[in-house]
Amino acid sequence: MVVAFRRHTLLPLDDCLYALQPSLPHLTRSALHRCLQRHGISRLPDIEGDKPKRQPFKRYPIGFFHIDIAEVQTAEGKLYLFVGIDRTSKFAVTKLVDKADRRTAWEFLEYLLKAVPYRIHTILTDNVLCREATAGLGQQISMRRQPSAQHAI
Repeated sequence: MVVAFRRHTLLPLDDCLYALQPSLPHLTRSALHRCLQRHGISRLPDIEGDKPKRQPFKRYPIGFFHIDIAEVQTAEGKLYLFVGIDRTSKFAVTKLVDKADRRTAWEFLEYLLKAVPYRIHTILTDNVLCREATAGLGQQISMRRQPSAQHAI
């Protein structure tokens, strides 16, 4: 049954497990994987055109940050996770907040500037809140005599 299901659906291992567990309650992930390995179908066949062609990443100088916001569901309700990642060093700064608005975006940017041990020269974002918060960032920070950052889209 397991082998026929996998051959027919071509679903990934975890998806097969979740689909088969109601009818096979004692089925574990490792047992499913061993069964599929025994029958030679533990790996899905590569489908032409399934994956985009990979290109090498462009090189960036250190201090080139990308900022984004993610909505996180918790038992208490909805929270927002601000994330800033340097494209070169992969240095990451995160902050969990109750509300995502201009004020919390600005507070995250200030938090980011204090947390990063080197100069930030560019901040990229595709999020409207972060874009609005970074609009006047260069002038505000240079007045405080901290490392300057500019917004690039």
